[in-house]
Amino acid sequence: MEQGLVLAALLFAMGLVGVMVRRNIILILMSVEVMLNACGLAFIVAGARWGQADGQIMFMLILAIAAAEVSVGLGLLLQVHRRLGSIDIDKTSRLKG
Repeated sequence: MEQGLVLAALLFAMGLVGVMVRRNIILILMSVEVMLNACGLAFIVAGARWGQADGQIMFMLILAIAAAEVSVGLGLLLQVHRRLGSIDIDKTSRLKG
């Protein structure tokens, strides 16, 4: 159990660093996906430890949330690219008001 949780923590930390450091919207969305998968892995490991299917059910919920996040994120990405001509996150500050 400890190894699985350590792996989940490492994946989550890598995703968090990716969200904080990157400026490209696509890479930020990919980092959020890595963070969601790390949470799902933690639920799977905990569910397997106690012999319950709750972890797998939570992972299915996380997959649904990830799919919704991707669809909304890509829609926003298309609008930002259409208005600004770039997907750099720093240029989105011009979208105020």
